[in-house]
Amino acid sequence: MMATLAAVLVVQGYVDRSWDELSAPTRRAPADDRPSGPALADDAALIDFSGSEPSAVRIQERTIALTFDDGPDPTWTPQILDVLRRHDAHATFFVLGSKVAAHPLLVRRIVAEGHELGSHTYTHSNLADLPRWRRTVELSLAQKAIAGATGRHTRLIRMPYSSVPSALTTDDYGVARQLGREGYLVVFANRDTRDWSGRTPEQIVAAAMPRPDEGAVVLLHDSGGDRRATVQALDRLLTTLAAKGYRFTTVSEAGQLPSQAVAPVSPAEQLSGAVLIATQLLGRATATALTVALSIAGLLTVARVLILMVFAGIHSRRARGTRLRWRRRLARAARMAHQAGMSLSYPGVSIVVPAYNEAAGIAATVRSLVDTTYPGPIEVVVVDDGSTDGTSQIVANLRLPGVTVIRQPNSGKPAALNTGISRTRYDIVVLVDGDTVFEPRTLERLVRAFSDPRVGAVSGNTKIGNRRGLLGRWQHLEYVIGFNLDRRMFDVCGCMPTVPGAIGAFRRQALASVGWVSDDTLAEDTDLTMAICRAGWRVVYEEQARAWTEAPSSLRQLWRQRYRWCYGTLQAMWKHRHAIVERGGAGKLGRRGLTYLAVFQIGLPLLAPAVDLFAVYGVVFGEPVRVLAVWFAFLLAQLVAGAYALRLDRERLGALWTLPLQQLVYRQLMYLVVIQSVVTALVGVPLRWHTMRREGTFASRTPPLVFR
Repeated sequence: MMATLAAVLVVQGYVDRSWDELSAPTRRAPADDRPSGPALADDAALIDFSGSEPSAVRIQERTIALTFDDGPDPTWTPQILDVLRRHDAHATFFVLGSKVAAHPLLVRRIVAEGHELGSHTYTHSNLADLPRWRRTVELSLAQKAIAGATGRHTRLIRMPYSSVPSALTTDDYGVARQLGREGYLVVFANRDTRDWSGRTPEQIVAAAMPRPDEGAVVLLHDSGGDRRATVQALDRLLTTLAAKGYRFTTVSEAGQLPSQAVAPVSPAEQLSGAVLIATQLLGRATATALTVALSIAGLLTVARVLILMVFAGIHSRRARGTRLRWRRRLARAARMAHQAGMSLSYPGVSIVVPAYNEAAGIAATVRSLVDTTYPGPIEVVVVDDGSTDGTSQIVANLRLPGVTVIRQPNSGKPAALNTGISRTRYDIVVLVDGDTVFEPRTLERLVRAFSDPRVGAVSGNTKIGNRRGLLGRWQHLEYVIGFNLDRRMFDVCGCMPTVPGAIGAFRRQALASVGWVSDDTLAEDTDLTMAICRAGWRVVYEEQARAWTEAPSSLRQLWRQRYRWCYGTLQAMWKHRHAIVERGGAGKLGRRGLTYLAVFQIGLPLLAPAVDLFAVYGVVFGEPVRVLAVWFAFLLAQLVAGAYALRLDRERLGALWTLPLQQLVYRQLMYLVVIQSVVTALVGVPLRWHTMRREGTFASRTPPLVFR
């Protein structure tokens, strides 16, 4: 699809760039660079270059061959045709193949009303300045377009930027000889009106007047600018010369060469021309559609950056207020407990760790969960879901208090989670991936959000632990700028779609209200979160509850992970699509959360490769300075948003230097992941669970602890 789009845009770009040059003045050659001869005098308008020497074709007396260059034009050509019809006059239109392809119905009208077509090349390129292969392409495409529109070829040609024969340079002469050998009759003009130069109708008429009783080929234009003066001059010229007994006909009839002007085409040639016309029409429609899409995508991108930054600021202020109120309530409760001679009690927390072949990092994960500052009782349940690398034995050998290991045949992550939840006893359940490490105060910060009885789930702040390489830095920026800014906005808007599997806390009652963890999708965390939202619970984001996870260390592993995420998210969105029409928290999820995901996580990524290709098209064929300026403006907006997000997360700004490369490389990979996921979903191909090879990032070191 992208290759086809690129080909169509190349055709359209080739055409558009040439149309901008139609109003260029006629090129005059220096006196010492002009070939001479009787056939090249200014009164010779039709020249046959097929022989050893050029020969001029005589125009009949009192006969005017009106010729129009650079068309057809949807504005001016119909007006010229109307004037010709009123005066029962005929003319020859030297058309551009690219404009024939753009306006085939107008070309058919020209032929149907008895006028004649001649070639003016495909894109109005100066043939003398082109290599031979480009000249061949220009002539061939022009003939194909004419054949596709009319079912015929023309043997008449007027070279762009030519008028009278004496203006030929040596290079032009060589091109004319080539055209003659290829069977073309080269048409010049002995009356050049120069109507493109801003002349008045009176001046155009004066320039078109032939010598008494002589014939003439008159050069006019029906495109390339404002031709209002040409239309007015044509009406006056026809009226004036008709009164003097002149007749108006085509070039071939004026030179008594009607049989040499037109050649029939085969069905295959006409079909080839029709394909060319369809390609150019598709190119124009595509360019127009992509222009609109690029504008919409640009506005949406800018709006998203601004909205995320605004909501991130709101969330940050609210979070500070919430933490302050929590400390006050905690201090008050501590005083009351002290006065009563009792110790302050904290709710118990159950932690469930599903593990499948997590030998590389499971020890670091479990140790971090036990090594917590949380003052209340905790239990850790590790569910070994059929591992073959000794995961369960590693945990058992740690002999940590409060840690239970459960072994079961491989049944999938949802089943492992449900097994672990069923074996826990506390009302707050924390779900943790087997490659994730908690900071000492993470558990405490997760639990404090449950002081609000409306809260059913809490999302923590997932950080990348292995961020040293370029791929790690890109994922680090994606987590901070993308995921976490999004979660701040979702929290404020009450439509959190995902509590990540790496760090999420749930109220047992909320889990029970949705039937525990479902295995309907490959994104069980997104599915579970959406179900809890639809059940009426609040889902919030706690930025200070940090968990450090191991990111994929290769493009292959990253692709597999994101493919599963994206496909699972699509499944969850489809499963919970009815939330769009529901009320309350479910309605917020549907109309806010699902709409946001559909536009920014699916719609724009699907469109992004085409938009990027169109940007390249703009650089090559359009206004490169403007396109690059827009791209750098977007990049600057991303840098500002990135700096703000890093500041909110108390991260260093050094990783921002990789952001331009992320936009050029990493984003393209993510776009392709979305495209593959959507195609897979549409064709109904089932996708298996993709496991990721662990590197053991935290086996020999601990992550940096920022919040203390």
